[in-house]
Amino acid sequence: MTSRAVDTLHRVFGYSSFRGQQAEIVDQIVAGGDALVLMPTGGGKSLCYQIPALLREGVGVVVSPLIALMQDQVDTLQQADVRAAFLNSSQDFRSLVDTERRLLNGELDLIYVAPERLLSDRFISLLEQLVARRQVALFAIDEAHCVSQWGHDFRPEYIQLSQLHERFPTVPRIALTATADQQTRQEIITRLRLEDARLYVDSFDRPNIRYTIVERDNPRKQLLTFLGAHHGEAGIVYCLSRRKVDETAAWLSAQGIPALPYHAGLTAADRQRHQYRFLREDGLVMVATIAFGMGIDKPDVRFVAHLDLPRSVEAYYQETGRGGRDGDPAEAWMTYGLNDVVIHRQMIEDSSAPIEQKRVEREKLDSMLAYCESASCRRVVLLNHFGEQAEPCGNCDVCLDPPLVWDGTVAAQKVLSAALRTGQRFGAGHLIDILRGKSTDKVRQFGHDRLPTFAVGAEMDDMAWRSVFRQLLAAGVLEADATAYGALKLTDSARPILKGEIRLKLRRRVERPKGREARSRVASGSASSAPANASPLFARLRSWRSEKAHEQGVPAYVILHDRALHEIASLLPDSPQALLAVPGIGLAKARRYGDELLALVSGRT
Repeated sequence: MTSRAVDTLHRVFGYSSFRGQQAEIVDQIVAGGDALVLMPTGGGKSLCYQIPALLREGVGVVVSPLIALMQDQVDTLQQADVRAAFLNSSQDFRSLVDTERRLLNGELDLIYVAPERLLSDRFISLLEQLVARRQVALFAIDEAHCVSQWGHDFRPEYIQLSQLHERFPTVPRIALTATADQQTRQEIITRLRLEDARLYVDSFDRPNIRYTIVERDNPRKQLLTFLGAHHGEAGIVYCLSRRKVDETAAWLSAQGIPALPYHAGLTAADRQRHQYRFLREDGLVMVATIAFGMGIDKPDVRFVAHLDLPRSVEAYYQETGRGGRDGDPAEAWMTYGLNDVVIHRQMIEDSSAPIEQKRVEREKLDSMLAYCESASCRRVVLLNHFGEQAEPCGNCDVCLDPPLVWDGTVAAQKVLSAALRTGQRFGAGHLIDILRGKSTDKVRQFGHDRLPTFAVGAEMDDMAWRSVFRQLLAAGVLEADATAYGALKLTDSARPILKGEIRLKLRRRVERPKGREARSRVASGSASSAPANASPLFARLRSWRSEKAHEQGVPAYVILHDRALHEIASLLPDSPQALLAVPGIGLAKARRYGDELLALVSGRT
């Protein structure tokens, strides 16, 4: 690693050393090579192209899919005196022309561009002029997983970004994403023509996030109980439908929890206004569909809750990764039920996707269900999905409340027999009524109260049976037939269980005694944040930061991250030089805010 890169890192961004593979990636791009970077949210992806853009001749061109993300990145860079700008549809014609003029005159270090604008004839013409003068430092393709046609963030324009290599082969490219399974990874390489690029895969582990998954049982009450531990904190609640988003946001507001809805059914102005408030105000809860989240750079999101099952492990990882970007403790909490599987199956079958894509989506859903029902550490299962080995974390519900594993072979045989004897035409609710001996109108209508399986499972309650059904679905022993309104059918894996040829182990949750202290593993450095967070100085620093953010019309974290405030409250710097030792404070921020920060520390203000 060159001393120039380390010096730039410290002088501009306020960090004394690179993390993980950042140094190798920076070297690769500065030397003119291509790179594909898979790094978790909050892992420092942006520095991997921002520093090379400052070290190489010319401007770094960053392809970014979201206007809000561009604005935040540019605001943050400008705070560090980096000459950054963006080009997107939010600008009026005068701003657009002025930015293009600065670009052509060599007055910018970084330019953020939406993919559709980058591919326009007008911008390609600008690039041709700049490349001819050797004034393009690099192309950075952020959120590169948007190129995957089978992903939920697919953007058709991303596929056309291969033109960058075809038209400008001498300009190095770096593609970055926070999540990509092996299939998506290969798609990125193929579609963006990155076959010769060096691949950098960082650990996908987010040790500061605690993972918890609970069975759905009065979900609103469950959510309210969970949120009770996060009073006054920012978070995201994901729901599957727009209607559920609106109803949940309204209900939370009625409970005294400030909440806003976000989904594609709202007007563009409403979505923009709600996102603006979420990024700039403290303690807001955003209730949203998956339309919200990609590229959201808010570092102090303390929780991400799911009221419905995500469609894949990749989606779950990406959505939960929006919590705790600052490295401080965050929680990923989810409640789900058997009906989620049926709904997702129905959505897959009703879509106009090709047969092969539907098959892939079904497999992804099965993996998500298996993750939920696993008796192993959540983090181990999650990281294994991405091809990474891990040890039990001590910071998930399975580690903190280990479930019992019991011999569920007989219970499974009862379920399979009930499904067979009813023609494999009914869902879990009806089959549970039969097993428990409930003589409902529907049971009597079909004569199922006279089956041999009627009441053979009376010893277990509804929740216990639903757990068995979910685990049989997760294990691939049963499958939900979306074309028959969720009717459960046996797979080939059911035969040896029915015949007693194999034993089946199932999980049974152990309720944690009330008052038991959770043994939580926290991220390195975050353990020390609690005392600073509680100090009067930290409160004064946060109030000062809010005033500055309001004056400048930017989110508070653009001024300084909470982590920097924690460090100031802990280190108590007494000179400009000591202030530069605080991570996140470079020369520009020290010049801009140093006197005021030192005055706050000394108690002069």
